[in-house]
Amino acid sequence: MTDDLDFPTLLRMLDERSAAFRAAVAAAPSLDADVPSCPGWTLYDLANHLSEGDRFWASIVLNTAPGDERPNKDGLAAPREREALVSWLSDSTEQLLAALREAGPDRGCWAWWEPLASPHTVAAVARRRVPESLIHTYDAQLASGTPQELPTTEAIDAIDEFLATVCTVTVPWPGEPATMDYHAAGAGSWRQTVDAAGSRFVRLSAAEAAASRPTAAVHGTASEMALLMYMRIQAGSLRIEGDADLLQRLQNWG
Repeated sequence: MTDDLDFPTLLRMLDERSAAFRAAVAAAPSLDADVPSCPGWTLYDLANHLSEGDRFWASIVLNTAPGDERPNKDGLAAPREREALVSWLSDSTEQLLAALREAGPDRGCWAWWEPLASPHTVAAVARRRVPESLIHTYDAQLASGTPQELPTTEAIDAIDEFLATVCTVTVPWPGEPATMDYHAAGAGSWRQTVDAAGSRFVRLSAAEAAASRPTAAVHGTASEMALLMYMRIQAGSLRIEGDADLLQRLQNWG
Protein backbone atom coordinates (compact mmCIF):
# COMPACT_ATOMS: atom_id res chain seq x y z
CA MET A 1 0.00 0.00 0.00
CA THR A 2 1.14 3.58 -0.41
CA ASP A 3 3.07 5.09 2.47
CA ASP A 4 0.27 7.40 3.62
CA LEU A 5 -2.39 4.68 3.75
CA ASP A 6 -1.52 3.26 7.14
CA PHE A 7 -3.89 1.01 9.08
CA PRO A 8 -5.83 3.82 10.81
CA THR A 9 -6.30 5.54 7.45
CA LEU A 10 -7.66 2.34 5.92
CA LEU A 11 -10.13 1.96 8.79
CA ARG A 12 -11.25 5.57 8.38
CA MET A 13 -11.74 5.09 4.64
CA LEU A 14 -13.71 1.91 5.24
CA ASP A 15 -15.94 3.72 7.73
CA GLU A 16 -16.49 6.65 5.36
CA ARG A 17 -17.23 4.53 2.29
CA SER A 18 -19.61 2.33 4.28
CA ALA A 19 -21.44 5.46 5.44
CA ALA A 20 -21.66 6.63 1.82
CA PHE A 21 -23.15 3.26 0.87
CA ARG A 22 -25.77 3.53 3.62
CA ALA A 23 -26.63 7.04 2.46
CA ALA A 24 -27.18 5.76 -1.09
CA VAL A 25 -29.44 2.98 0.20
CA ALA A 26 -31.40 5.39 2.39
CA ALA A 27 -31.93 7.82 -0.51
CA ALA A 28 -32.85 5.27 -3.18
CA PRO A 29 -36.41 5.31 -4.54
CA SER A 30 -36.79 1.57 -3.88
CA LEU A 31 -34.80 -1.35 -2.51
CA ASP A 32 -36.15 -3.31 -5.48
CA ALA A 33 -34.34 -1.05 -7.95
CA ASP A 34 -32.15 -2.94 -10.41
CA VAL A 35 -28.39 -2.45 -10.12
CA PRO A 36 -27.21 -2.03 -13.75
CA SER A 37 -23.57 -2.82 -12.89
CA CYS A 38 -24.55 -6.06 -11.10
CA PRO A 39 -26.94 -7.80 -13.51
CA GLY A 40 -29.72 -9.69 -11.78
CA TRP A 41 -29.28 -7.90 -8.48
CA THR A 42 -31.59 -5.44 -6.79
CA LEU A 43 -30.35 -2.77 -4.42
CA TYR A 44 -31.42 -5.01 -1.54
CA ASP A 45 -29.30 -7.85 -2.95
CA LEU A 46 -26.32 -5.51 -3.14
CA ALA A 47 -26.81 -4.36 0.45
CA ASN A 48 -27.15 -7.94 1.66
CA HIS A 49 -23.95 -8.87 -0.18
CA LEU A 50 -21.90 -6.04 1.31
CA SER A 51 -23.13 -6.59 4.87
CA GLU A 52 -22.56 -10.33 4.56
CA GLY A 53 -18.99 -9.64 3.43
CA ASP A 54 -18.32 -7.32 6.36
CA ARG A 55 -19.52 -9.93 8.87
CA PHE A 56 -17.66 -12.73 7.09
CA TRP A 57 -14.32 -10.90 7.21
CA ALA A 58 -14.91 -9.78 10.79
CA SER A 59 -15.00 -13.45 11.78
CA ILE A 60 -12.01 -14.31 9.58
CA VAL A 61 -9.59 -11.79 11.07
CA LEU A 62 -10.38 -12.96 14.60
CA ASN A 63 -10.68 -16.71 14.09
CA THR A 64 -8.43 -17.92 11.27
CA ALA A 65 -4.78 -18.30 10.36
CA PRO A 66 -3.05 -18.36 6.96
CA GLY A 67 -3.56 -21.70 5.23
CA ASP A 68 -6.81 -22.56 7.02
CA GLU A 69 -9.74 -23.94 5.04
CA ARG A 70 -12.10 -21.33 3.67
CA PRO A 71 -14.55 -20.44 6.47
CA ASN A 72 -18.31 -20.61 6.03
CA LYS A 73 -20.45 -17.50 6.05
CA ASP A 74 -23.00 -17.13 8.82
CA GLY A 75 -25.93 -17.36 6.39
CA LEU A 76 -27.81 -14.50 8.04
CA ALA A 77 -29.85 -12.35 5.65
CA ALA A 78 -30.22 -8.61 6.06
CA PRO A 79 -33.71 -7.32 6.91
CA ARG A 80 -35.81 -6.07 4.01
CA GLU A 81 -37.38 -3.03 5.68
CA ARG A 82 -35.33 0.05 4.77
CA GLU A 83 -34.73 1.54 8.23
CA ALA A 84 -33.82 -1.85 9.67
CA LEU A 85 -31.57 -2.54 6.68
CA VAL A 86 -29.63 0.70 7.13
CA SER A 87 -29.17 -0.14 10.81
CA TRP A 88 -28.03 -3.67 9.87
CA LEU A 89 -25.48 -2.24 7.45
CA SER A 90 -24.14 0.07 10.14
CA ASP A 91 -23.86 -2.78 12.61
CA SER A 92 -22.10 -4.96 10.01
CA THR A 93 -19.49 -2.26 9.43
CA GLU A 94 -18.99 -1.78 13.16
CA GLN A 95 -18.47 -5.52 13.61
CA LEU A 96 -15.77 -5.46 10.93
CA LEU A 97 -14.05 -2.34 12.23
CA ALA A 98 -14.07 -3.67 15.80
CA ALA A 99 -12.58 -6.98 14.65
CA LEU A 100 -9.89 -5.26 12.60
CA ARG A 101 -8.91 -3.05 15.55
CA GLU A 102 -8.86 -5.99 17.97
CA ALA A 103 -6.77 -8.19 15.66
CA GLY A 104 -4.32 -5.46 14.65
CA PRO A 105 -2.71 -4.99 11.22
CA ASP A 106 0.07 -7.58 11.47
CA ARG A 107 -1.94 -10.62 12.48
CA GLY A 108 -2.09 -13.39 9.88
CA CYS A 109 -5.43 -14.78 8.68
CA TRP A 110 -7.06 -16.78 5.92
CA ALA A 111 -7.42 -15.06 2.54
CA TRP A 112 -8.41 -16.19 -0.94
CA TRP A 113 -5.63 -14.41 -2.86
CA GLU A 114 -2.07 -15.56 -3.51
CA PRO A 115 0.19 -14.01 -0.82
CA LEU A 116 2.60 -12.39 -3.27
CA ALA A 117 2.12 -8.63 -3.56
CA SER A 118 -0.75 -8.71 -1.05
CA PRO A 119 -0.07 -10.74 2.14
CA HIS A 120 -2.47 -12.79 4.25
CA THR A 121 -2.71 -10.22 7.02
CA VAL A 122 -5.40 -8.18 8.73
CA ALA A 123 -4.00 -5.01 7.13
CA ALA A 124 -4.46 -6.56 3.68
CA VAL A 125 -8.04 -7.51 4.57
CA ALA A 126 -8.76 -3.93 5.63
CA ARG A 127 -7.26 -2.68 2.40
CA ARG A 128 -9.36 -5.17 0.38
CA ARG A 129 -12.59 -4.07 2.05
CA VAL A 130 -12.12 -0.38 1.18
CA PRO A 131 -12.59 -0.85 -2.60
CA GLU A 132 -15.40 -3.30 -1.91
CA SER A 133 -17.33 -0.51 -0.19
CA LEU A 134 -16.05 2.07 -2.66
CA ILE A 135 -17.20 0.25 -5.78
CA HIS A 136 -20.46 -0.98 -4.28
CA THR A 137 -21.29 2.58 -3.23
CA TYR A 138 -20.96 3.51 -6.90
CA ASP A 139 -23.25 0.56 -7.74
CA ALA A 140 -25.85 1.75 -5.23
CA GLN A 141 -25.69 5.30 -6.59
CA LEU A 142 -26.03 3.95 -10.12
CA ALA A 143 -29.19 2.10 -9.11
CA SER A 144 -30.66 5.48 -8.14
CA GLY A 145 -29.42 7.17 -11.28
CA THR A 146 -26.95 9.39 -9.41
CA PRO A 147 -23.47 7.83 -9.72
CA GLN A 148 -20.63 9.99 -8.42
CA GLU A 149 -16.95 10.10 -9.29
CA LEU A 150 -14.87 8.02 -6.90
CA PRO A 151 -12.82 9.95 -4.31
CA THR A 152 -9.32 10.32 -5.74
CA THR A 153 -7.25 8.90 -2.87
CA GLU A 154 -9.47 5.84 -2.53
CA ALA A 155 -9.53 5.37 -6.31
CA ILE A 156 -5.73 5.48 -6.56
CA ASP A 157 -5.29 2.84 -3.88
CA ALA A 158 -8.11 0.78 -5.40
CA ILE A 159 -6.07 0.58 -8.61
CA ASP A 160 -2.92 -0.40 -6.75
CA GLU A 161 -4.73 -2.88 -4.49
CA PHE A 162 -6.53 -4.51 -7.41
CA LEU A 163 -3.25 -5.12 -9.21
CA ALA A 164 -1.63 -6.42 -6.01
CA THR A 165 -4.45 -8.64 -4.75
CA VAL A 166 -6.47 -9.69 -7.78
CA CYS A 167 -3.91 -9.53 -10.60
CA THR A 168 -0.70 -10.80 -9.00
CA VAL A 169 -0.88 -14.54 -9.58
CA THR A 170 1.28 -17.50 -10.62
CA VAL A 171 -1.36 -18.90 -12.99
CA PRO A 172 0.30 -18.99 -16.44
CA TRP A 173 -0.93 -16.43 -18.97
CA PRO A 174 -2.32 -18.42 -21.93
CA GLY A 175 -1.16 -16.03 -24.65
CA GLU A 176 2.03 -14.38 -25.81
CA PRO A 177 3.86 -12.36 -23.12
CA ALA A 178 2.41 -8.87 -22.91
CA THR A 179 2.54 -5.65 -20.92
CA MET A 180 -0.43 -3.42 -20.07
CA ASP A 181 0.14 0.11 -18.78
CA TYR A 182 -2.50 1.97 -16.77
CA HIS A 183 -2.12 5.76 -16.67
CA ALA A 184 -4.32 7.69 -14.21
CA ALA A 185 -4.00 11.38 -14.99
CA GLY A 186 -2.21 13.22 -12.21
CA ALA A 187 -2.31 10.13 -10.02
CA GLY A 188 0.29 7.67 -11.28
CA SER A 189 1.02 4.86 -13.69
CA TRP A 190 1.26 1.08 -13.34
CA ARG A 191 2.48 -1.74 -15.59
CA GLN A 192 1.01 -5.23 -15.54
CA THR A 193 3.14 -7.95 -17.10
CA VAL A 194 1.66 -11.32 -18.08
CA ASP A 195 3.59 -14.38 -19.26
CA ALA A 196 4.14 -18.05 -18.46
CA ALA A 197 5.06 -17.13 -14.88
CA GLY A 198 1.67 -15.48 -14.29
CA SER A 199 0.86 -11.82 -13.72
CA ARG A 200 2.70 -9.14 -11.74
CA PHE A 201 2.84 -5.37 -11.66
CA VAL A 202 5.14 -2.45 -10.94
CA ARG A 203 4.52 1.22 -10.35
CA LEU A 204 6.04 3.44 -13.01
CA SER A 205 7.76 6.76 -12.36
CA ALA A 206 6.74 9.70 -14.54
CA ALA A 207 9.88 9.26 -16.62
CA GLU A 208 9.30 5.52 -17.02
CA ALA A 209 5.69 6.11 -17.99
CA ALA A 210 6.67 8.68 -20.62
CA ALA A 211 9.29 6.37 -22.13
CA SER A 212 7.27 3.14 -21.90
CA ARG A 213 6.46 1.08 -24.98
CA PRO A 214 3.98 -1.51 -23.68
CA THR A 215 1.81 -3.87 -25.66
CA ALA A 216 -1.11 -1.62 -24.79
CA ALA A 217 -1.84 1.37 -22.56
CA VAL A 218 -5.05 2.86 -21.22
CA HIS A 219 -5.49 6.47 -20.08
CA GLY A 220 -8.12 8.00 -17.79
CA THR A 221 -8.72 9.59 -14.41
CA ALA A 222 -8.08 7.65 -11.22
CA SER A 223 -11.84 7.18 -10.81
CA GLU A 224 -12.23 5.92 -14.38
CA MET A 225 -9.27 3.56 -14.03
CA ALA A 226 -10.62 1.99 -10.83
CA LEU A 227 -14.09 1.63 -12.36
CA LEU A 228 -12.54 0.08 -15.47
CA MET A 229 -10.64 -2.50 -13.43
CA TYR A 230 -13.84 -3.48 -11.67
CA MET A 231 -15.60 -3.56 -15.06
CA ARG A 232 -18.06 -0.81 -14.12
CA ILE A 233 -17.27 1.14 -17.28
CA GLN A 234 -16.33 -0.05 -20.75
CA ALA A 235 -12.78 0.14 -22.06
CA GLY A 236 -14.11 1.90 -25.15
CA SER A 237 -14.96 4.95 -23.06
CA LEU A 238 -11.24 5.57 -22.39
CA ARG A 239 -8.26 6.21 -24.64
CA ILE A 240 -6.33 3.03 -25.45
CA GLU A 241 -3.05 2.82 -27.31
CA GLY A 242 -1.51 -0.29 -28.86
CA ASP A 243 -3.26 -3.66 -28.82
CA ALA A 244 -6.81 -2.61 -28.04
CA ASP A 245 -7.90 -6.22 -27.45
CA LEU A 246 -5.39 -6.94 -24.67
CA LEU A 247 -7.50 -5.38 -21.91
CA GLN A 248 -10.50 -7.50 -22.85
CA ARG A 249 -8.32 -10.63 -22.88
CA LEU A 250 -7.00 -9.76 -19.43
CA GLN A 251 -10.52 -9.26 -18.09
CA ASN A 252 -11.71 -12.52 -19.62
CA TRP A 253 -8.69 -14.34 -18.16
CA GLY A 254 -9.39 -13.03 -14.67
